[in-house]
Order: sequence, then C-alpha cells, then structure tokens
Amino acid sequence: MFFLGRSVSDVRTTPAEFAFYAKRAMRILAEEAIAELPSSSSSIQTPCGVINGTHIETDNLCAVSIIRSGDALLEIVRECLPSVSVGKILIQRNEKSKDKEAILYYSKMPPGIEHMNVLLCDPMLATGGSAKAAIDCLVDKYHVKKERIIFANMITCPEGLKNMAEWYPEIQIISAVVDEGLNDEKYIVPGLGDYGDRFFNTLK
Repeated sequence: MFFLGRSVSDVRTTPAEFAFYAKRAMRILAEEAIAELPSSSSSIQTPCGVINGTHIETDNLCAVSIIRSGDALLEIVRECLPSVSVGKILIQRNEKSKDKEAILYYSKMPPGIEHMNVLLCDPMLATGGSAKAAIDCLVDKYHVKKERIIFANMITCPEGLKNMAEWYPEIQIISAVVDEGLNDEKYIVPGLGDYGDRFFNTLK
C-alpha cells in the first residue's frame, strides 16, 4: 500500500497511471471495508474436510457514492460485490466560501435502504463536511440507522476524523492513509490534489 500511496500522490503521475494505481489501492480498501460488515461464524466444507469460517452479510448492503470521486471507489466495490445495490448522493463544496461548506443537490436510493447496511464511498475525508451532509441525508431522509453505516475513504486527516467523531461517533471509518492536516483552502496536505480530477482526467 505504501508504494501505491506514493504513486498516486506524485504530481508527476499521469492520469492513466493515477487511475491504474488508485484502482489497486482502492481494491485493498474495499476488501477491508467489506470485512467490517456484520458477520457470523459458519462451517466451511473444503475438498479435504471442514473448517470454521466467517460469513460476511453482503446480501443486505447498499453501496452509496458521493458523486463524483466516490464513483471511482464505488466501482471497485461493485467489482468485489457485483450484485450490490447502489445509491448516489451529489454534494459539492462551496468553493467561494471560506469554510467550504457542503451543499446537497441530489440523492437517489434503492427501495428499502432503511433496512440495509450502507457502505458510504468517498476517497477523500478533509473537513468532513461532505460526509456529514451525505450521512445527514441517509439518516434524515432515508431513515438509515447510523450504526449501520461504514464510511470508506482513501485519505483523511486529523481534522476530518475529529469532526466526524463529534458529529457521528456511531459510524465506523475505514481509511488507508491519515495525512498531516488541512491547509487554508481546506485541502488535505500533503495529500494528492483533486482525486476526481486526477482519476477522471479532467485536470485544467
């Protein structure tokens, strides 16, 4: 993971290389997040005998992406669980504001999501504003139980983790990297820049 992290962070990495390395790293993250879903003990029949194993409950799961960067991680989750239900939330930061507050524009969820476990996908957790807005939407509009939400992200920072712990202490966060902190523009440093722009090749 260290090599993959260095590769996606490097400013010299091309968009094609970024997507290649990011997908490999996100696959590891997705598997770790899936492993944190509710599970139960079970016996497994091997070709040579029986062993004790664990059954992870993936049938009652909805993977929700925060558009657009979250779509990259969502697709990796769908590669791991091809039949998973999918939800979408569109949130954008107000870049004209000093606090860069999150604005909710759109959401679409499958029927019965209030009874599902949710894997929330967004590669970056900076201030936590977008994540909070997404979780507010899931809890208030769709009546998802807070303790049934797992939030997966590639890179976070102490400020974002602190905010999330204050807003939603019930929610488990699975992150690959905890970076140093935020700059004055509320971007993670040293970070890797805009994840979505680099992954989808829309850099200016």
